[in-house]
Amino acid sequence: MSIIKIENLTFSYPSSYDTIFDNVNLVIDTDWKLGFIGRNGRGKTTLLHLLLKKYEYRGKIISSVPFDYFPYPVDNKKRMTYDILQEISPLAEEWEIIRELSYLDVKIDVLYRSFETLSHGEQTKVLLAALFLNQHHFLLIDEPTNHLDKDAREKVAAYLKKKKGFILVSHDRQFLDSCVDHILSLNRSNIEVQSGNFSSWIINFEQQQNLELEQNKQLKKDIRRLQTAARRSSIWSDKVEASKIGAPDKGFVGHKAAKMMKRSKSIEARQQQAIEQKSSLLKNVETAEPLKMKVLEYHKNTLISFSDVCIFYDGTPIAKDITFTIQHGDRILLDGKNGSGKSSILKAICNTSIAHIGTITLGSGLIISYVPQDTSHLIGTLADFISKHHLNEQLLKAILRKLDFERSQFDKDMQTFSQGQKKKVLIAKSLCEEAHLYVWDEPLNFIDMYSRMQIEQLILAFSPTMLFVEHDSAFQDAIATKVIKL
Repeated sequence: MSIIKIENLTFSYPSSYDTIFDNVNLVIDTDWKLGFIGRNGRGKTTLLHLLLKKYEYRGKIISSVPFDYFPYPVDNKKRMTYDILQEISPLAEEWEIIRELSYLDVKIDVLYRSFETLSHGEQTKVLLAALFLNQHHFLLIDEPTNHLDKDAREKVAAYLKKKKGFILVSHDRQFLDSCVDHILSLNRSNIEVQSGNFSSWIINFEQQQNLELEQNKQLKKDIRRLQTAARRSSIWSDKVEASKIGAPDKGFVGHKAAKMMKRSKSIEARQQQAIEQKSSLLKNVETAEPLKMKVLEYHKNTLISFSDVCIFYDGTPIAKDITFTIQHGDRILLDGKNGSGKSSILKAICNTSIAHIGTITLGSGLIISYVPQDTSHLIGTLADFISKHHLNEQLLKAILRKLDFERSQFDKDMQTFSQGQKKKVLIAKSLCEEAHLYVWDEPLNFIDMYSRMQIEQLILAFSPTMLFVEHDSAFQDAIATKVIKL
């Protein structure tokens, strides 16, 4: 066991006036399994990069252990997987690599295939296995669950539970509960560490916020009462002072005036104390205003039907014998392992040129709103994006504000947005669109947990007809009315 100590860390990007961290102090035990949570764009990945000394900063980061980062950058994915793993952990023996892969339920033959032929899940697993073989290193794991199917998430969570010495950035609530023993929370005004998993942290966090809300409410009452008392005391003091003119006993009147002045000063001091107490509260309150959407009614009960459909990728069938219908009010989850054809089915519905046989029948006049998995096409300003897609600017920005965007973000190039912020732009676009059917492909990738809960509440409140792919178990359980297994 050793300690990672952060002292007075202050950092802002050279191209920005926004301070990301201001005099942060933190102590981390290298034996902890630390879940790192916080809103999109607050600086989680930036903190990991500061630990890796990628940027210059003010303050100190003191550590006796070296850091490794996941995802490991693989420059040439055509290389054999075994060669890449040896590059990552040069001291590991082949039997040790095989042992780690067996813990993750990965077949040994992946070692002798080119890395690019591995699925997203296999790539994640083999890289994690190799990085954990670097003994006495502290691993910085940045959102490993994105693009992982449910089974793969469970395997990775079980693997991490057996390990120690890592910081894990994730927004998947059940995943965090499965494998961490401490939570590092990046709040609005500070960074805090707490023992326990995500569920215990959110209970404590909400209790603290509720306590502060009650204290704030009482202090507001006290301040109003003291302000009234101060005004009354001031009026009385002025009247007493005025009564000194022509009074037979000016000493008595002066004594009375002094008492009134002392009382006025006491009330003023109590009022200032209450204001200072109030200002220390609610600095970390996370607001999540309800979202809205306009769902169109379709004139028929059946919107889309699939009949004996087979989807092809590079000439190879990846999803066979698909038969189902989407009816009004359905919220259908497409569930299956990575590479089973889920995204291809969504693209086939949205008229993307996806090779298939069988019959896909779309209702006449059907309006579809689509959220793609990929965000790499988001470049330029929001104004350009709004103009290109003929969106209501005021509505889109109002939705983004509710999803925790600062107004200062609106004028920046979207390439500078975090991955979660980019995904929020695509979701906000979809919520601006009036549609009969909402087709969402892994909408929660990189999205913070507060926004995940906002989106859950929105869907439950407005009951749109949906076909979606999502691997967040909590979201699946809350939203899906039907599940189609591929």
